[in-house]
Amino acid sequence: MELNKLTIEQARQGLNKREFTSREITQSCLAQIKKVDKKLQAFLTVTEPQALAQAEAADKKIVAGQAEALTGIPLAIKDAILVQDVRATAGSKILDNYIAPYNATVIEKLAAQGSVLLGKTNLDEFAMGSSTENSGYFPTKNPWDTTRVPGGSSGGSAVAVAADMCIGSLGSDTASSTRQPASFCGVIGLKPTYGRVSRYGLIAMTSSLDQIGPISKTVMDNAILFQAIAGHDRHDATSVKIENIELKNIARDIKGLKIGVPQEYFIDGMDEEVKTLVQQAIKKFSALGAKVTEVSLPLTKYALAVYQLMATSEISSNLARYDGIRYGFSVADSRQPTDYSLMDIYRKSKAKGLGAEAKRRIILGTFALSAGYYDQYYVQAQKLRVLISQEFADIFKKVDCLVSPTAPSVAFKLGEKFADPLMMYLSDIYTVPANIGGICAISIPCGFDQGLPVGLQIMAKPFAEEVMFRAAYNYEQATTWQIKKPAI
Repeated sequence: MELNKLTIEQARQGLNKREFTSREITQSCLAQIKKVDKKLQAFLTVTEPQALAQAEAADKKIVAGQAEALTGIPLAIKDAILVQDVRATAGSKILDNYIAPYNATVIEKLAAQGSVLLGKTNLDEFAMGSSTENSGYFPTKNPWDTTRVPGGSSGGSAVAVAADMCIGSLGSDTASSTRQPASFCGVIGLKPTYGRVSRYGLIAMTSSLDQIGPISKTVMDNAILFQAIAGHDRHDATSVKIENIELKNIARDIKGLKIGVPQEYFIDGMDEEVKTLVQQAIKKFSALGAKVTEVSLPLTKYALAVYQLMATSEISSNLARYDGIRYGFSVADSRQPTDYSLMDIYRKSKAKGLGAEAKRRIILGTFALSAGYYDQYYVQAQKLRVLISQEFADIFKKVDCLVSPTAPSVAFKLGEKFADPLMMYLSDIYTVPANIGGICAISIPCGFDQGLPVGLQIMAKPFAEEVMFRAAYNYEQATTWQIKKPAI
């Protein structure tokens, strides 16, 4: 039995029955990392000694009858999430030597259950990108076709799951970053409602949009991970107090569930086969007893522009802390005496430590926030954000879920859009409205085009993850797309 190929549910059952140990699953995952990661480059850091020690501790917990849902389950963590005493780069050379001094709240929650953390996964620098080509280290490859991107920014986390290098993973989503790589890699990626999961210990990109979310092999696995990390946190003032989901409700049928199909999500320029597969998935919902109707979200076309203004503005503010003085890379390293002025240190540290996409977004955001342009750009974007949120609120009075493509195409070739940022930004056209509106959304596989996975996005109103999971689970159980695996 190849233990690294198990789902969380399967691993839990086997561990509880003592058919194998957490150490054995962990060793199987570590062996897979050693076997395939040189080709895929999903990991920035592998924490083998710590992982084996955590697995042994988990086995003792299991023997003592104290196992919880994720006890002994090996997971991978996006390298924008802090794990104490482990390097945290956020995919940027400016944090190359940064060792996290504390755990993110989600890591504390996983540790409390006795999870095993295998290491930190690659991402676009500070989560800025849709392909994981903007990493300060190396691009991650898609396991279905290593000439193609895995999506981004949580590309490493999606690849680690798709290639069975872990049993599940955590990513973060600001515009598409768990869902689009999940679509490109044929796995499940969730963006929870903003505030449902603590952001404490997540290296900030766009604080008003960032949200940590799980990536998994099945919908139920995703719900198990989400249930473990969700909840109010006193360290995060934006987190909310609300009841957690009930896993038993996810398996209920969807007869009578009202599903809306936004007409604005089927636009000119999307791949015809992607369109066909998504339409077939929508018919499957009807066959399962859901009531499907077409709806309109006319403000959708403004969401990407709103996102770019909001994101770059907050990036300009958040990345100001990387100044070559307080922490991270500095040209004025104390071990190398220099005669740099303070301004030289600021300029040269950022110039050398940050990549092209980070610099581009800082410049755009600084411009949008500057005197004379703040009201013209940033304030207008915030007003539109409120209108988009209200539009979602109005539509969810009529339907329980919305269904759309996750991305307009399958995974594109490495380098194909790298030199054209505007084309790259358009990869997020279907996913970014959920972030702007503060709602929850998930991507699940719905077919293959040219041998590459296609993702279906399901959205629900704020804090309605249980309904969203239920729709996704019923579709998954009625199809076989998630069973297919890349030949690596």
